[in-house]
Amino acid sequence: MPLLYLAFLSILLIVILQLGIFSIVLAKLGLSPDSAILLLGCTLFGSLINLRIFTINSSFEKMPENYFLPRALLKPLPFIKGKTIIALNVGGALIPISFSLYLITIHSIDFLHLITAIIFVTFISYSFSRPVKGLGIGIPVFIAPISAALSALMLSPENSAPLAYICGTLGVLIGADLLRLKDIKQMGVPTASIGGAGTFDGIFFTGIIAVLLA
Repeated sequence: MPLLYLAFLSILLIVILQLGIFSIVLAKLGLSPDSAILLLGCTLFGSLINLRIFTINSSFEKMPENYFLPRALLKPLPFIKGKTIIALNVGGALIPISFSLYLITIHSIDFLHLITAIIFVTFISYSFSRPVKGLGIGIPVFIAPISAALSALMLSPENSAPLAYICGTLGVLIGADLLRLKDIKQMGVPTASIGGAGTFDGIFFTGIIAVLLA
């Protein structure tokens, strides 16, 4: 599955770069085309890497027969019956969080507007996300970016692009991942990755679409 996922992401990367979409997005955020390519590449490659945080009791009984992780990229995490590993995905969580913090430092975004937008997208993401047994947390692709763009345009039109990215990505991470950790125990998965499978697409597309709409 991860190999098919990597192939899909590679095709997506080529399409996005050919259309110049990511360069447009990063330009609206005040970054160069080279930075756009670097950030996109690190995000997609980082989506394959999960950093273990802690372990919780769950209904997980056995590892799926088709489960596979590229050993060259990441040593498989040890699976234990009745336990689910909670991990942090590099491309879907660590990089978006770091980039959001960077945007906060270089843009003059009102703190109240920032918190309000994040809370709004968090609420929307939590409301529309659903636990999928055997997979993780799923969320419709366009719900979060539209919510992020609208909130950014209403609260801070002059900083709508960076605010849309920040509240969109952090809102999905908090609403569809962190607040859904309580649902992990019943999903029967060996690893639950914050920003990983299930929500990575939502976070990745939220960042791009929200900025384009803002």
